[in-house]
Amino acid sequence: MSEPPIASGARRLTPDQRAQYPRWGYIKNLPLFADAAVPRLQAEVTRLMDRLPDGVDVNRVNMWHKANRWYYTVCRTPAILDYVEDLLGPSFYQWGGQFLVKRPGDGSVVPWHQDAQYSPLPPRRTVTVWLAVDDADAGNGAMRVVRGSHLSGEVAHREVQRKEYVLEQEADPESIDSARVVSIDLKAGEISLHDDGLIHGSGPNTYDRSRDGLTMRFSPTEVTADRTVWPTFDVSTARGEDTYGRNPHAKAPGGDAVPVRRFQHSSEFP
Repeated sequence: MSEPPIASGARRLTPDQRAQYPRWGYIKNLPLFADAAVPRLQAEVTRLMDRLPDGVDVNRVNMWHKANRWYYTVCRTPAILDYVEDLLGPSFYQWGGQFLVKRPGDGSVVPWHQDAQYSPLPPRRTVTVWLAVDDADAGNGAMRVVRGSHLSGEVAHREVQRKEYVLEQEADPESIDSARVVSIDLKAGEISLHDDGLIHGSGPNTYDRSRDGLTMRFSPTEVTADRTVWPTFDVSTARGEDTYGRNPHAKAPGGDAVPVRRFQHSSEFP
């Protein structure tokens, strides 16, 4: 399969964007794929969702980059890696990949949270790429962030058991400064970048159009997983080389497999 066409405006981060990221914890509306690539992206998301076994919620499985060659290849798009390199430096690996899908009226909610709450990866330096497969705005459940909240360190989370929530933990509501909430509106084919300490979440899709996206999580090679907590952790070098050798390395996927539960090891896929 040929590579999706890249948007003419795709480029390295500007000095202002590099300065904004450590202050605000995010950058949005970065051009990536051209309009002509969008229908194919949408079709591929639908195809892979259809391959999931009955009863498996696409929002509750991850590690697609270990399972599926198409997903892995998208994550290795040079324009994506250029943006990430501008924030992390020349050597970094990928450790996460997930679809985040909101079809019309499905009611799913991502509660306010910090990604770092779920990943024992000191030092905390993960950058998440959020690729919009559809236009995303407030009406169909675009991600919302609390600008600058990553500067406050870890915030308290509480256990929640609500059918519509796709996560089981929620940040303390007292940590949400409503005056700093920003909607990460994106056009299909654009990406945003955010820090793993940034408080973020998203509401339900109340429109008659989908809001599908996919995420990729990257960390510099010195970041080391606590494998007593996360024994299935392994990484895929995205750019540069791993001179630290602290994390096990996954093989690149060669087929069209799909994950069926969270945090699977690369050895489970062909």
